[in-house]
Amino acid sequence: MGTLHSLSLPKRSPGARKFTTPLELPSDATRSSSLCSHIIQSKHHTRSPPPIKEKSGLRVHRIQIRLLFSHHFSSLDPTRACAFNFSFWSPSKMNSTYSSPVSYTDYYNDIAQYNVHLNIFEKAWAAWYAYMQNDVLATGIMSFVMHEVVYFGRCLPFMIMDKIPYFHKYKIQGQKMPTLAEQWQCAKLVLLSHFTVELPQIWFFHPMAQYFGLSTSVPFPPWTKMAWQIALFFVLEDTWHYWFHRALHTPRLYKMIHKLHHQYSAPFGLAAEYASPLETMILAFGTVGIPIVFCAITKDLHIITMYIWIVLRLFQAIDAHSGYEFPWSLHHFLPFWAGADHHDVHHEKFLGNYASSFRWWDAVLGTESGSISAQAAAKRAKKNTAKAQ
Repeated sequence: MGTLHSLSLPKRSPGARKFTTPLELPSDATRSSSLCSHIIQSKHHTRSPPPIKEKSGLRVHRIQIRLLFSHHFSSLDPTRACAFNFSFWSPSKMNSTYSSPVSYTDYYNDIAQYNVHLNIFEKAWAAWYAYMQNDVLATGIMSFVMHEVVYFGRCLPFMIMDKIPYFHKYKIQGQKMPTLAEQWQCAKLVLLSHFTVELPQIWFFHPMAQYFGLSTSVPFPPWTKMAWQIALFFVLEDTWHYWFHRALHTPRLYKMIHKLHHQYSAPFGLAAEYASPLETMILAFGTVGIPIVFCAITKDLHIITMYIWIVLRLFQAIDAHSGYEFPWSLHHFLPFWAGADHHDVHHEKFLGNYASSFRWWDAVLGTESGSISAQAAAKRAKKNTAKAQ
């Protein structure tokens, strides 16, 4: 690379904003590598947006941003249709007269001004990575905060229901309401696990995922692609969870690894991730490891799909441990969905119902437990009787 860098843009449509200044950066300019799939280099001069205006009397350093949209340039060679390209001066390289760092809002406003075809989430996403200027740190902070907010945020409604007598009729084991002391003890261990077991894994997630080709670009993939990939992850994770969870119930492994999770025979939402470090890593592979393997094979996975999948998986796990069975619970509409009634019996009886999201593995392999097992046995008996007649 020479001392000057330039990003080339395809021809703009008539009426598009005309820029007047070539995008030229010194060789030590910082570039966020993960947001751009392909850095387009050309000998032709590239026109760039004007410098950001001064705000509140503070001079801010110059930002040059390029967003190219694959749906706008479908006729181009796909290898030249970079989803998101941007280059900027690093704050550490600013002249002393530019003493105030550029804020996240400055990045967002600049991206929003020149890239109207991005939706609000894509603009916020791009601005976050541009503002952080460190992909590992940006992904790590976003992943950890998302996990904590979703986990404890989803647990909160069930904790409130525990204090409202009206909802007690929906409690599966109504005679065993969790006390505040039990919930606090559980929360302390869960937080300890999050910071000592999960946080290091989250920190190394980005470089590992990037190595296997996980995309962080904008615009995001179409919802149809995200939907079928997430559905596949649910099926694969459920299979992983069934077999390894069942293995953890063998006498030796149960005593060594899994017993801690069964401390609460009447589970509640916070207990979803109440487990030993080894169990956390084993079962978490189904949630995080399987999508990474999928990405390594297909080279076609976006981190936003991972995030949506993890959020849905957290919702499923917390709902399964909530101890509440409602008339609107999902398994009433999807008969093969497991739900709280399926997993609550597992905690009460300590055996059977090993799957996480679906009922089919337990049904096919005869490991159903409790009333579910009795209902299934009655159906099989009725079916066999009908065949005999």
